[in-house]
Amino acid sequence: MPLEVQEEGGRRRVRINGRWTVAEAASSRADAAVVPNGRGDCTFDAGGIEALDLSGAWQLWRLESACREGGASVSWAPERPGLLDFIDRATEEREADAAARTAEPPAGPLQDVGRAAVQAKERALDVLGFVGLVTAGLGRTLGSLKRLRLPSVIRHVYETGLTAVPIVSLIAFLIAVIVAYIGAQQLRKFGGEVFVVDLVTVSVLRELGVLLTAIIVAGRSGSAFAAEIGAMKLNDEVDALRAMGMDPVEVLVLPRILGLVIALPVLTIVADAMGLAGGAILSWYLVDIPLGQYVDRVQGSISEFTFWVGIIKAPVFAVLIALVGTLRGMQVRTSSRELGRLTTVAVVQSIFLVILADAVFAVIFMELDI
Repeated sequence: MPLEVQEEGGRRRVRINGRWTVAEAASSRADAAVVPNGRGDCTFDAGGIEALDLSGAWQLWRLESACREGGASVSWAPERPGLLDFIDRATEEREADAAARTAEPPAGPLQDVGRAAVQAKERALDVLGFVGLVTAGLGRTLGSLKRLRLPSVIRHVYETGLTAVPIVSLIAFLIAVIVAYIGAQQLRKFGGEVFVVDLVTVSVLRELGVLLTAIIVAGRSGSAFAAEIGAMKLNDEVDALRAMGMDPVEVLVLPRILGLVIALPVLTIVADAMGLAGGAILSWYLVDIPLGQYVDRVQGSISEFTFWVGIIKAPVFAVLIALVGTLRGMQVRTSSRELGRLTTVAVVQSIFLVILADAVFAVIFMELDI
């Protein structure tokens, strides 16, 4: 029997025998008759235990608690198993948490505002600290180019740039076709079909080319940055880099930022070329503008700054996308669920920042009359 109860001069001695594990949980279930009906002493003899795991310890802990609730004074011989102490600590922590939640006053509007303000401050400090680390790492790299991990930069240029050419080209081509089609429909009412070329050229070179490219890269590469670094955080690879004396910012963050800063302007040029090609095809199909006239009209519709306005935005967008993706990846702590959540956050925030930065650029160029 797993439990043997002996009466010794008004004291009850419970000898615990055998294996108390999850495999024997059903057969070693504690007998309710062990619980004394009145006050007295109850001694548990754990000398006969052959094996004990958390499932068995939980049964013994419940048996001990039942004895105490029945008014008995409980003692152990030769000593109380350590797993029961672990269950005591876990139970006390759970009860303390429940008491704290019960004692906490109901949240009011002012408390919600205060909590949101504190969280916003902490997030701002995290972002500021990360930007400082990246800036310091970039300064060290520029001060000693041997710290630059050129193979890693080239790999990220390939992954974020060359492999994205097909999707960027397709999207830019289709968007330019849509803009030209809608423009031709509206301008035909006023006999200004030729201005379709101006519409496509200016919109693609100044705004659509770089903006669409940045959004595609944010969804494609920004999420990849967050997922890759986040997985490394979960696998303790980032801590291993620190243990080896390496700076994770220099090894993981800077190559991705530099690679994207190189790749995004090149992708923008590809998107501009495909957008103009899409506009040329639809202008020829709908408005009967031949290719030679289209090219002449393109050259006449742009200023000396039109192309560079879009190109100047590309490195800024690249830095924003790479910073957000790597920051969210470095913030992964505990679980794969958090990894998925922060990857989604990285994509949403990078796209928002890209559009916000584009709006700021639009105001600046308007004030500069460019």
